[in-house]
Amino acid sequence: MGLTNRCQFLFQKRGVFYFSRRVPRDLRSHYTNRRIVLSLRTRSQRAAQTRSASLAAKLEEDWLTLRWKTSDDTLRRFLRNNTAAPAVFDSTAPLLTEAKELYVRVKGAGRAATFGQAAERCVRYLVEVCQDKPIDTYSRREVNAFRDTLFQRGLSRASVERILTSLRAIVNFTAKEQGLSEVRSFSGLYLGEDVHNRSPRRSPVPIGVVRAIQVQCKTLDDEARWLVALVSDTGMRLSEAVGLVKSDVVLDGDIPHIVLKPHPWRRLKTKGSERLVPLVGSSLWAIRRALLHAQSEFLFPKYCSKAQCKANSASAALNKWLGPRVPTGCVVHSFRHSFRDRLRAVECPSDVTDRLGGWKVVGIGEGYGEGYPLAVLHRWMKKIE
Repeated sequence: MGLTNRCQFLFQKRGVFYFSRRVPRDLRSHYTNRRIVLSLRTRSQRAAQTRSASLAAKLEEDWLTLRWKTSDDTLRRFLRNNTAAPAVFDSTAPLLTEAKELYVRVKGAGRAATFGQAAERCVRYLVEVCQDKPIDTYSRREVNAFRDTLFQRGLSRASVERILTSLRAIVNFTAKEQGLSEVRSFSGLYLGEDVHNRSPRRSPVPIGVVRAIQVQCKTLDDEARWLVALVSDTGMRLSEAVGLVKSDVVLDGDIPHIVLKPHPWRRLKTKGSERLVPLVGSSLWAIRRALLHAQSEFLFPKYCSKAQCKANSASAALNKWLGPRVPTGCVVHSFRHSFRDRLRAVECPSDVTDRLGGWKVVGIGEGYGEGYPLAVLHRWMKKIE
């Protein structure tokens, strides 16, 4: 039996981790023993640390409550009066799992399955640590303990921030829908300085490498390479390209182009992402090849169908191929960065650049009129061909 070095509430016995916590002197009258000892039923130190942090947080909350009124929790069995009623929350708010179901049902309508999966995952993480409770009963202490547990699991600052942001969205949306008071327990959490965990900035693909990649795409001439060629000369997001169907493409007019719009199988990131994308150079070649070989309405059936748009799978496959062919730090999304740099190099006006790439266009005046004609957009695209 020996205490671990990383958590003062843990010890091992025959390889199994146990939680041990001394009961404060002023609360001993509520307990049958002076120390609470529980088997965590795991030999994994990481799992033990997570469960220990959860139990420690619950005890702190329990002891705070005991100083004011009778406590209710799974740790209740250590109290002298074990016949007390089960935990009852003094709240009419829905449970966190119920809030998640509402959030996914309303906000997730028409979205990819990953939206619901992400919400499910975040809620599961919190319930494992802090139980499934009414959304307005989570204390700041509990949420802080949950944050610390995520870091102990080895998650990056960005991942922890993403999980907490999702939980905050679920809680705030449900509170508004149910007419509840604002829930502030998940807001303004301190995640530490971002100096060492800052995500590296994506590098654009140098124009010489772009040209070389386009040549290789035409040589290999398959579905994956059509995707690379398409995004390399349009700056489209990979998901936008993967979700294209035949009806999105116009080749019989004076200016070949794509009418980029949302579909049930693929949403667009923002309203401004809906746009006309002139086709020039390698992107025009790629679309023609995809149309020629398409046996269904989808241009890239390997990665998209009516059931789902597998942009993440496409990204993983294309990045694996691009890895040895592009500088370190470059991925398929880097072509989008290159696209903007190429437009800067020909002194394309920033508002035209924003229209071409589907970036947010600022300014009150941008909400008036129909925007730039296709011919103007095409002229600037020809300059970077």
